[in-house]
Amino acid sequence: MTWEIEIDPQLCMASGSCAAIAPDLFVLDGAHARPPHDRIEEDERALDAADVCPAMAITVRAAGKVLGPRP
Repeated sequence: MTWEIEIDPQLCMASGSCAAIAPDLFVLDGAHARPPHDRIEEDERALDAADVCPAMAITVRAAGKVLGPRP
């Protein structure tokens, strides 16, 4: 199953925590982070990054269902 990664640029403050956890899944691009690929294979690091994002800017979905950040 593939997952979709979205980063809300209005919320992202480019803390770099996502890129530190998964540098192949998230890159810093100026004032924001972004995923180099909108879809990825299942990868727990994407959920970890969504969980630790201080701005809660990362959303991970599978088949339209929100997987992360986790409650």
